[in-house]
Amino acid sequence: MTTKPSVALHHMGIWVTDFDMMVALYRRIFGFHMSDQGNYDPDRRVAFLTLDPASHHTFVIGEGRAKGSISTINQISFRADGLAGVRSYWEVIEAEEMITRFETRTHGNAWSLYFWDPEGNRVEVFADTPWHVAQPFSNPVDFAMTDDEFMAMTEELVNADATHRPFDDWRADTAKALSGK
Repeated sequence: MTTKPSVALHHMGIWVTDFDMMVALYRRIFGFHMSDQGNYDPDRRVAFLTLDPASHHTFVIGEGRAKGSISTINQISFRADGLAGVRSYWEVIEAEEMITRFETRTHGNAWSLYFWDPEGNRVEVFADTPWHVAQPFSNPVDFAMTDDEFMAMTEELVNADATHRPFDDWRADTAKALSGK
């Protein structure tokens, strides 16, 4: 096997029908900085957004999706800093008038908030847990619980699954597998 150069997923883009609304929504929810915007052809606009001062863009919104078309995106995922970070976004999403559908889950290895933007794209805000379990694994959760209740509930669910183990062990095994050793 030939050794492949290292790569990392860096940014993604979505096509939208209501450009102004979608740019405003994502900037309002996540606090994106607009690096650039303009037209990529005479009639279609594009916005380059970032959360990283070292990256010109980590998210791109482009005009051009046909009205009424179905999104082909499985999900757009944002990693938050711990349970408190996901809970903060849960509070933002609950208050956001343009978001009418959302759900909260634990996957054993993550706590997740899913919501659907006004054009049907599924967005996830998640944080890693200390555990790993084989996927798919999904249970509804209530972000109104205290941190202690949340941890105890997640640990109980994870421990009931025969595949559970510390997430750090899974990471070490995955790093070893990716290194080819």
